[in-house]
Amino acid sequence: MTAFFASGVGFAVLAAFGFSFKAIFIKLAYPFGVSAITLLALRMLFSLPAFLWVGWRETRTAPPLTGRQKAALVLLGLLGYYGASLFDFIGLQYISAGLERLILFTYPTLTLLFGVWFQGHRSSGRQVAAIGLTWLGIGLAVAHDVKVSTDFSAVLIGGGFVFLSAICYAAYTAGAAPMIDRLGSARFAALAMIVSTAGTLVHFLVVEPPASLIQPWQVYALAMGMALFSTVMPVFMQAAAIKRLGSARAALMSTLGPPLTIAFGALILGEPMSLQQAAGAALVVSGVVLAGRRQDASA
Repeated sequence: MTAFFASGVGFAVLAAFGFSFKAIFIKLAYPFGVSAITLLALRMLFSLPAFLWVGWRETRTAPPLTGRQKAALVLLGLLGYYGASLFDFIGLQYISAGLERLILFTYPTLTLLFGVWFQGHRSSGRQVAAIGLTWLGIGLAVAHDVKVSTDFSAVLIGGGFVFLSAICYAAYTAGAAPMIDRLGSARFAALAMIVSTAGTLVHFLVVEPPASLIQPWQVYALAMGMALFSTVMPVFMQAAAIKRLGSARAALMSTLGPPLTIAFGALILGEPMSLQQAAGAALVVSGVVLAGRRQDASA
């Protein structure tokens, strides 16, 4: 294993750890009465200085963006950390952090499917099996949440929003790899996040009065923690991992995410755990591992 590859593995693991804690920050903030779009706006505002600085540093000596690159950045930025985040935040109003992470974790297999449908990658029987394992695991996890929930419709609504988030993030991941190759990981991540922040703030100003940004200090503290630990750090680390490993391998290394979120949800939020949920998580992770192994073999 080369140092370049090993550093990519390290970045991917740390990114998974940071992203896995995002749902915990969100669930801890909701009891204070903050809306999903307001919390998302605070997250992006607290993250923005870091992305502006990195974007300026990486762009001042780089070649100017072409019109095609600008269009791709706008599309990917709106998909990846505006659209995906918004649907995720809304979904977490209805479902547990553990189920959210498992549904969101369908994005690696969706990324592979997008590669087949839109980028000319080959499909395989192993890929189909991986998708089957993933969805069987999601089914077990949903059944667990239905058992412990008093509102079946809430599980379906929340799960639907989080799945939309997974679709958006899979599209972002599939499109990010070629853009990172052209622009560099830090520049791409910073510019995409600036676009995402702009989209989030426009949405916020359309649906909420500016005064709704006034929140209890606990909401500010949780939003700041989410901005630093679950946004700035993992965004740059994930982009660096994609550069070193490719999008499929980087997704494979994120298999730590669901078990970590389930554990954090149980320890911090008091969410119930069961063997059924653990089996669902194991199937989802197995599906991602199987899909990633096939991608490696064909690379």
